[in-house]
Parts: sequence; C-alpha cells; structure tokens
Amino acid sequence: MENKSITVTIDGKKYSVTKGSTLEQIKNDFYSDSKSIVVAAYVNNEIRELTYAVTEDCNITFIDLSTADGARIYERSLTFLLVKAFHDIFPGESLEICHSVSKGLFFECSVRGLDENGVKIIEARMRELVNMDLPFEKKTMPTEEAKQLFINKNRPDKYGAIKYREKPYVTFYKFDDMEDYFYGYMVPSSGYLSLFRLEYDNGGIVLISPRTTNPNTIEEHDIPKKLFQIFSEYRQWVNILGVDNVGKLNDIVESGKADEFIRISEALHEKKIARIADMIAERKDRVKVILIAGPSSSGKTTFAQRLSIQLRVNGLIPVTISTDDYFVDKDKTPLDENGKPDYEALEAVDLKLFNEHLNSLIKGAEVSIPTFNFLTGKREYRGRKLRLGKDHVLIIEGIHGLNPRLTEEVNEDSKFKIYISAITSMRIDKHNRIPTTDLRFIRRIVRDYKFRGCPAEKTIELWPSVRRGEERNIFPFQEQADVMFNSSLIYELGVLKTLAIPLLSEIRPDQPQYAESRRLIEFLSYFLNIESDEIPPNSILREFIGGSCFFK
Repeated sequence: MENKSITVTIDGKKYSVTKGSTLEQIKNDFYSDSKSIVVAAYVNNEIRELTYAVTEDCNITFIDLSTADGARIYERSLTFLLVKAFHDIFPGESLEICHSVSKGLFFECSVRGLDENGVKIIEARMRELVNMDLPFEKKTMPTEEAKQLFINKNRPDKYGAIKYREKPYVTFYKFDDMEDYFYGYMVPSSGYLSLFRLEYDNGGIVLISPRTTNPNTIEEHDIPKKLFQIFSEYRQWVNILGVDNVGKLNDIVESGKADEFIRISEALHEKKIARIADMIAERKDRVKVILIAGPSSSGKTTFAQRLSIQLRVNGLIPVTISTDDYFVDKDKTPLDENGKPDYEALEAVDLKLFNEHLNSLIKGAEVSIPTFNFLTGKREYRGRKLRLGKDHVLIIEGIHGLNPRLTEEVNEDSKFKIYISAITSMRIDKHNRIPTTDLRFIRRIVRDYKFRGCPAEKTIELWPSVRRGEERNIFPFQEQADVMFNSSLIYELGVLKTLAIPLLSEIRPDQPQYAESRRLIEFLSYFLNIESDEIPPNSILREFIGGSCFFK
C-alpha cells in the first residue's frame, strides 16, 4: 500500500503531512512565524507557488513580503490585479507598465483626461476584486500556439517576448475573465493582495506596494522629480532607437544590425556626458568640486574618466581624490549592528580633515594629500601634494558624494553634484518590466568574477547587504544632484547574458543561491546573444566585461 504521508522540514522542524498537500495547506496547518504576508515558498531551494502540491520529503522555507522574491511576486500579482480592474473600468483602453519610481510602479494609459477621481475608481474596483478572492489560475500552452494567439489578438509586444524563446511551452495566468502572460510567479488568489495603494501622478497611475523593510504597511509616496525626468529621458532614447521591448531588440540582433545599434546607443551616452561637461564649464568660475555618486555597478569609474576627457575638451583640468584616503584609523571605524567595522558609514571618513583640505584647495593653497594603508589600517603621507590652478577641478567619486554632510563646510556654489545609475524602462512587454536592480546585479556578477575572482554564488549572497547600504547611503540623497546620468545601454543584457549564464549555471540545486540563479537565467533567456566585438573600449559596459581603455 502506498505511503500517504511525507515528511517536510520547516525551519529545522519536521512535520508529517499528507502526500499531495499544497504549500498553502501546509502553511495554514504548521506555519505561523511569518511577520508579513506569505506569498510562496522555497522547496529544496526552488521557488514554488503556494498552489504547488508536495509529493515527496523536502525542506520548505516560506517566502513573505520581507524578502526580495516575496516583494516581486506580490508586485507582479498586483500588476495583474490593476490590469484587470483598469480594463473593467476602461474597456478598450490600453495600460502599460513604464518603470519603478520611489515606492511604486508607474503606468501610462491611453485614457484622455485621466485624473485623481478616475484612479480612485480603478482602486475601488481592485479592492472589490480582492474581496472576491478570485484565483490566479496557471495554464500552459505550446509556444507555437501562444505565438499564433498573440498574433490573432494583435499583441505584438507579447509575441515579441516569446518569438525567440527556446522553451516548448508558455505559462499563462487566468484571472476572472482575463488571460495574460506574466514573467514569474503569482499569489494563489486576489485575497492575498489587500496591501496596496493607487495614486495619480505625472499624468499616469502609480501602484504602491509594501517595501521589504516595512512589509506590513504602505508608506507615504513621493515621486522623485529628477529621477522621474531621467526615466522620461530614457523613454526618449528608446523612441529614438525604436526599441521599447525585448522583442524589438531581438529583431535587430536577428537581422544582423546589432553593430549599428551599439554605435547609436554609445553615441547617446557620449552626447549626454558632453552636455554635463558643458554645464560644468559654464560654471567654471565657481565650480571647483565635482561629486559623483551612485549605487553599485552603475559604472561610476568609467563615467568619471569619460567626463574628465570632455572637461579637458572644455579647457578644464580634472584632478581626482578619493574619500577612501580620508578614512579614520581602523581602530576608530564605526561598528555596524553586528559589531563589525562599517566602512560604508559616513563616519568612517574623517569629515573634518576632508572639508579642511577641500576648502584649502578651493582657496588655492597647497595640500598634502593622505593615502590610506588598508594593510595597517592607518592614514599615511607619502609626499603627494596638490594645488589647484585656475582651470583645475576636483573629481570626487564615492557612495557618499551626494550626502550634504560629506562636504557640509564647502560652499554650495563650489560644488557640482552628479547622480549616476543604470536605469532601464525597456520592458519585456507592456505588462512585464525589466527591474533596474537586476541590470546592476548582473553587471556585478560578471565583473566580480572577471576582475575579483568572486564566484556568482558569493555575489548573490552579498547582494542583499549591498542593497541595504544603497538604501541607507545613496538613494536618500539622489535628488540632491544637479544632474543625473543614466548609464544603462539598451543592448547590454544581450552581451551580459553570454557571460553571466555560464557563471549562474555552476550554482548547484543544494546551494541556497540556486533559486536566485534560476530566476536570473530565466530572465536572461528572453534576450538573444550579442557579441561584444563592436563595443568601443571606452564604453561603460567595458568596466564589467573587460577590454576597457581605462583599466590597464
């Protein structure tokens, strides 16, 4: 007689459950430790939806909204809920996801005269659907049939997303009377989606969901105006290039026109950098300090080098100093919550000395610049002296560049502040976006392996800590910038794919980073390969894949 019970291990505790029980049933019967909404689970390190039936002994870790995976699943499910509610209120109109913004997602729609009242009506319909607790039903269809379906429904964006897919099937979700294709997992039903808010802003709709740092509430929302402008600028670039989704990019690659596309993309970067240099040159009588900050893997170092070249074209002479050389001695470094030295804390920098030296340089005095010895943990003076002439400008690149406290004793008129990040609003299709964070994450995985000998699993392990540091030290100050630079290149994921997938594929199923590696491989599989031969040596992408003229 077949054994009808199996053993599942949850947080180290073993439970006997009926074979074929769903994860949702197991959660309801045995799990009450979560501090927020549980939306899925890792089963032997693989993400499974709560509707998944467990048929053999396994380890289970439930996923709630305090995790990145949980937040993605919840946000994706909310997106489908919004799409359904929108079409119930405005049948025949279109709704398109554009990009993330602050604590939410920004959507554009075709409704003329949409206002706050219209958005409130959509939100009310969403809440009706939540109260109805309707299921998100997963369906599969052969890929060729799905392609024909999208052609018949006049959905070229959806068709383009799967046109070059190698998988023999496509996964759909049905919600009430609507079917749609979504990249990734869903919650079991709309009843899980009670935490959200809808707002009208910038002529569109902002969908706000809980953040991992505060998963049980909806925080106040305020769109960063300068960051929103950079997204709008990116959309203009997308329109110039004619590539607003993965399918159109893949068509260019398939047609053999990737080389020309790369050259145009790089030219847009160069034009923007030249404009920034022109802005600085226009203020050369006042500006003496250029501060550059941005999150991990934004390409800050290459950007600083390219900006330096454009400054020289404008008759300015850039000089670089590093905040690292102004670290306090190791025994005075502040400690983090775990009692370990926190080198990312602003207080790790000798702010008094740093400001004294900056003001002295601005006044034309000669300064002895220190060098921090990371082996001894102390500052040393090795004879480097610096004096700024009339046409000299200081370039300071670092995570705290936009924090007012870093240069609080320096006159504001003497400073020019630049925020740089890899911001993308190209989409998989109209309802599936490409997260900006994933672009930087994949850049870092490739770079860490190539230049630091760090395997992908280690980069994945450290990434949450990197993200927490960004949330604390960088993002709160991004609106302080005089100008923002978007370092993303529309073609780059096709290049990064060829380098990242072999690294991610080495992660074994028994490793805790396996689920994340599978997610990133699945994401990259949407892109056709792009060879790197035509990428110029001064490209920001070269900072991550190698071959840069700035790193010998």
